[in-house]
Amino acid sequence: MSLGSLAAAPILTDHRVRPLEAAPWLIAIAVYFVLPAQLGLATQILIMILFALSLDLIVGYAGIISLGHAAFFGAGAYTVGLLSKYGWTEPLTGLLAAAAIAGLIGFGSGWVLLRTRGLTLLMLTIAVAIMLHELANDLDTITGGFDGLPIETDPILGLFRFSALSYDNQYFYALAVLFLVFVLVRSTVYSPFGRSLVGIKESTTRMHAIGSPVHLRLVQVYSMSAAIAGVAGGLFAQANAYLTTQVLSFGLSGDVLIMVILGGAGQLYGAFLGATAFLLLERQTELVLGTEFPYWQLAVGTALVLTVLSGQNGLLGLAITLYRRLRGRTS
Repeated sequence: MSLGSLAAAPILTDHRVRPLEAAPWLIAIAVYFVLPAQLGLATQILIMILFALSLDLIVGYAGIISLGHAAFFGAGAYTVGLLSKYGWTEPLTGLLAAAAIAGLIGFGSGWVLLRTRGLTLLMLTIAVAIMLHELANDLDTITGGFDGLPIETDPILGLFRFSALSYDNQYFYALAVLFLVFVLVRSTVYSPFGRSLVGIKESTTRMHAIGSPVHLRLVQVYSMSAAIAGVAGGLFAQANAYLTTQVLSFGLSGDVLIMVILGGAGQLYGAFLGATAFLLLERQTELVLGTEFPYWQLAVGTALVLTVLSGQNGLLGLAITLYRRLRGRTS
């Protein structure tokens, strides 16, 4: 199986909003009331969903496989961190700046990288992330390096304060940002632009033949994906109030790709399932097995192998298939 074949045809085939699509958002709201002690973890899950969604935009819809997406997450995080260091602590404009900087890096690197394909492209995306990681280490007097960078954030809209003792405001802030970005991504993938991306993923030769500007389209979606990853990184920095070079690590790039594949690439809501399953296992909380679970990587690997071998495109594809079979038996 090639990397490009990991994304099957989308489950949602048109732009119409279905009632079932409200489920993830209702669950997210319910978490606030049912699991108030877990809002810190829940906030991190929302941020990782946003990060996974940004990668799914290029993996699932444009067929661009990247193992260096942490470059944009880290760029957004350090944009917020450095703005805070030099006195700019307003959260919303900080996220806009994070999106702009990450998007510009995505545009500049994408213009060059996306002229390549396959393994070459994969290696180059890794190289970009490694270079930014080493740059952050070398400029430790500015970035804090391994010692980290503390971050201050003003109250959201001047009303809702960030607090280390309560994650209420951070949680709804992250949920609101995720919802707005999701609406943007959903509108994009069902637009003519999004359809052209699917065409490029399926056959670049055919799209060239009909006169589609393939390279420009890929650069555009790559830049958009980078900007969204930058927003996720900025949110991460604001919610944690501390930042280290870990946000640029190769491991983080690998983790988010696993989340996308595990949940189901090219499915929009696959990012929700993949990021949630991954982080619940990683954090070893009582929400998983009621006790510490030291072999979470084995569990993730097993789940990933089973979902890929099932041919159902991740956990979401598997769930949809099972639902359709059960509905067929009861009808």
